[in-house]
Amino acid sequence: MKNILILANGEMAKHFVQWVGKSRIDDNHYYITCSNIHLNPPSPLVENLTFIDADPTSYMRLKRIMEERDFTMIFIVMKEREESLYAFKNIRMITPKLLVVFVNKWDNLTLDDDNLSVLNVNEIVAGNLYEKLPNVPMIAKNIGLGQGEIMEILVPFGSSFAYRHLGAISHRKWRIVAIYRKGKQLFPNNATMLLPNDRLIVIGNPIVLEEVYKRINKRQGVFPEPFGKNLYLIVNMNQKKEDILLQINEAIFLSNQLSKTKLFIRLINIRDLDTLNEIRTLETPNIFIFATYNPIDVFTDIDYDVSQHDIGLFLISNKQFFKRSFKKYLYGLMRPIYIFGDKSLYNIEKAVILMGEDAEMESLSTSVFDFSESLGLSLSLCDYNPEGDFEESDHIVEHYESLSRLYNFKITIDKKRVNPIRELIKHEEILHIAPFTKKASDVSFTNLIYTQLSHYFFSIKKHPQLLIPVDK
Repeated sequence: MKNILILANGEMAKHFVQWVGKSRIDDNHYYITCSNIHLNPPSPLVENLTFIDADPTSYMRLKRIMEERDFTMIFIVMKEREESLYAFKNIRMITPKLLVVFVNKWDNLTLDDDNLSVLNVNEIVAGNLYEKLPNVPMIAKNIGLGQGEIMEILVPFGSSFAYRHLGAISHRKWRIVAIYRKGKQLFPNNATMLLPNDRLIVIGNPIVLEEVYKRINKRQGVFPEPFGKNLYLIVNMNQKKEDILLQINEAIFLSNQLSKTKLFIRLINIRDLDTLNEIRTLETPNIFIFATYNPIDVFTDIDYDVSQHDIGLFLISNKQFFKRSFKKYLYGLMRPIYIFGDKSLYNIEKAVILMGEDAEMESLSTSVFDFSESLGLSLSLCDYNPEGDFEESDHIVEHYESLSRLYNFKITIDKKRVNPIRELIKHEEILHIAPFTKKASDVSFTNLIYTQLSHYFFSIKKHPQLLIPVDK
């Protein structure tokens, strides 16, 4: 549920509120401030409208409202110029980056703000009048029946439609007729893959399109998608029985936390048949156990399991992962890797990601939010810079804050002028999330420690780690 704040008064605001009340999109809750009570609710049965008797030009009243809940965006729809400006200035004193939609009826008003969308009423009316002239092309809203059978839909980060081919999507009573991507228009076919930030032009039954809109804007919420669906635990049986059982139990716990997943366990280097038989008693309709007796067959067996069981997340011990052949092999599969730590996942309440290169951080951001939300973990983006040069990371901070608002999931930005390896070791109950690049899979562990500051965490066995593959 996204919270929308509407600062409203006047006739235009009244009509806007009426439209909001008639909307069949029930994933938003609207909080409407109005100093005049003539903005009557469309119906007493509308449950997602809350009216607040407050003056939005009062800084203290507005601050109290915004502190009570998290808002995704704010609309300023007010009849007086000075009131509108005071309301906007109050918002910016409270929060500098929240998206604001400002209705402007005054030609001499100029506002410069990267997170502000200004709707010029005079320009909009003029544009509609212009479209009534002969031989002038019409925009989408005036094409067809004008009942909503043509719609533009943005594919958000984390959408269940992102990274899917059109041929794999059911199109009953609707079609995607065009895609706008990076300033270019594409005419899709069944082999076209949808990507985050694509703008889709869709046509079909208006009621069906409303449902399609909801589905596209609904996040997956089920890690490890889009890499795959199920979990895969690799257990080296040539270790203490206690460690084996700890890894299996933690894998079962993680599988239970990630809904609708199954756990596949591959046992290698088998030495003790009694322990093997004991582990087999753990099999259930959602837990499957396989054994590899010949070390030569390990990678062949894993390849087969990945192809047959829609594996999306690997689980492995720190020692097994750092065997050079395993590290390179697992990177080649391009799946997330969960590495067990000395600390168990059971008691962990916080996920931490260290600041890295822009491309890497953006590539793994959706999975970071999805995994943290699925496990109920708080999330911290940590910029640990010994030189104190934090400006270089502003772009990434803004990206993660944008996703935080989009997903309605809070994130803490932690900036410190410290040595990252020492600061990370100070943490106790955390999960460390990081990009898994080709360079990290190629170089030796010792060389990695001295050349890649962003990968120092590999030397820390204290914390469990989630590596998300990045193609670089």
